[in-house]
Amino acid sequence: MTIPTLPLLSLSDDELGILTMLRSDLLDQRFKLELFDAYFNGEQLVRDLGISIPPQLKTLHTVIGWPRIGVEALDQRLDLEAFRWADGSDPSDLMEIAEANDWMDEASLGHVDSLVYGREYMAVGAGEADGPPLVTFESPLDMTMDWDARLRLARSALRESQGGQLDLGLAPDERVVSLYLPNGTVYAVQTDTGWEVIDRDDHGLGMVPVLRMANRQRTADRVGRSEITPEVMSITDAACRRLMGIEVAAEFFGAPQRYILGASESAFQDAEGNAKSAWETYIGRVLALERDEDGNVPEVGAFTAHDPSGQTKIIDLYARIMATQLGLPPHMLGYTSDNPASADAIRSSEGMLVKKAERRIRRFGATHREAMRLALWVRDGEPPEKSRRIETVWRNPATPTIAAQTDAAVKMVQAGILPADGDVVLEMAGLTEDQRQRVSAERRRARGADLVRRLTSLPEDGQPTLGATDAAAGV
Repeated sequence: MTIPTLPLLSLSDDELGILTMLRSDLLDQRFKLELFDAYFNGEQLVRDLGISIPPQLKTLHTVIGWPRIGVEALDQRLDLEAFRWADGSDPSDLMEIAEANDWMDEASLGHVDSLVYGREYMAVGAGEADGPPLVTFESPLDMTMDWDARLRLARSALRESQGGQLDLGLAPDERVVSLYLPNGTVYAVQTDTGWEVIDRDDHGLGMVPVLRMANRQRTADRVGRSEITPEVMSITDAACRRLMGIEVAAEFFGAPQRYILGASESAFQDAEGNAKSAWETYIGRVLALERDEDGNVPEVGAFTAHDPSGQTKIIDLYARIMATQLGLPPHMLGYTSDNPASADAIRSSEGMLVKKAERRIRRFGATHREAMRLALWVRDGEPPEKSRRIETVWRNPATPTIAAQTDAAVKMVQAGILPADGDVVLEMAGLTEDQRQRVSAERRRARGADLVRRLTSLPEDGQPTLGATDAAAGV
């Protein structure tokens, strides 16, 4: 009689092979991702050309935060506000899951990671007992995925972390992995003899509960690319070297160099005949110089001081090139002209940035919708109907004026295209999701108060007169 191997205690050969493959990919990509992170945080090492920087100033480090400005300028226009059903049904079940997972705030962190690293991951799992599903945003530094390009689904995913989990009784220095498979999730810890399974979650979904939020995808590259491109890194390094050159010039040429021709040795000695230091000689406001043996007065002059304007013009050139690469208005990078731009010119210069934000909203919104659908699947035990589409509500990435938005909404109502009391009008006017909900609640209270007022003042026949608004409200 043979004793079967308990799947809870060890990884199968297939699971071990998938874990090894995914972990190799994770470690292989980590160096490049950390390089993007260094440029975003201003911690990159600028390569010195070894020409103009003396050895004494090798430790001088200059930082210019253009990559961070470019990423944050795009991220600031990606504000996820709410989820809703496309058919207009009550979205309270969607918002309950979103609020339980602090989805809106966590989404902003995920967007930044996706823009910096080129991708971000979202994992969905069962929450606490009788609680909503758990949705987490995972950094690509800790997670990777095996992607099926034909089916556009994940075959498997891996999350690795170091640090004990108190609920599993692990030590702080133990390395833990979560292996996501189509029909279950395996949790294992690294030991001296290999990987030891500590828990299994056989969810039976038939798909990996992990989604990838990729930035700048292409048909041949579904992983995504960072906004910190090689061009951005090259220009950043060049600008940092230029700033370093200005610092070096300030050390050597910050004070104008003087020269004295025809002076005797006593001019550089004190009253006791000792030689003065170079600094004492330089800072002397008045140089009392005697005539030489022929009666000539020594000639004193100064070299032309170093002018950094040439260097600053080159930095302005780099700023304009960087603005083109990042799709930013030049004034966001500190480049200004003598004639300030008008408000219309500024909005026009933001056109490329707005279009980039709209494209990211389309791609990121699809990932958020799929994550919410997967969360409903985990909660209900069955996938939601495909006919019921989920929509994501985003704040307008452009910067139109309130007057222009309101005017457009009023004209749509006057033309009879939209109802005056509809939610679409409020959205066009620029109100946020919370503000629209408050307006809807105030309208319901106003209709209720109006109905009570009319009921308390009945006509002689005792029958209240109900209008179209009352009929629409179900009165």
